[in-house]
Amino acid sequence: MRKTNFNAKLIGDMAFEMDIDGHKLITDTTIENGGNNLGPSPKALLLAGLIGCSGIDIMWITKKMRLEVEDVNVEIEAETRDEDPKIYNYIHVIYKFKGKDLPMNKLENAVKLSMEKYCGVVAMLEKAVPITYDIKIEE
Repeated sequence: MRKTNFNAKLIGDMAFEMDIDGHKLITDTTIENGGNNLGPSPKALLLAGLIGCSGIDIMWITKKMRLEVEDVNVEIEAETRDEDPKIYNYIHVIYKFKGKDLPMNKLENAVKLSMEKYCGVVAMLEKAVPITYDIKIEE
């Protein structure tokens, strides 16, 4: 079992500077919402966590498959509902791969393994919001 050590302190009006396992991060809200826009919002960090988690999984899996992935670009489309709590209605992830002779079936398998088996962030988020994905190969 791995423990994570977090510490956060208020800086400014609504911003928090966090120490996450020795890494500094600031989260805040927009000026319109009373913050100073010093960093990403907590909800945006959830999406960043999803990208990081699944991206790391996918790179690990494609390396095991000996695929020559040169680059991956991950985009997220998400819609927030208007009423409180302002949760996401859906999350759609788009994986764009670049590389030499990348077989779509292997990329699909790598993404599926991450999304359905390995990524803990997806496992937690999908209990609250539907998550879908697309895979594209770019030349």
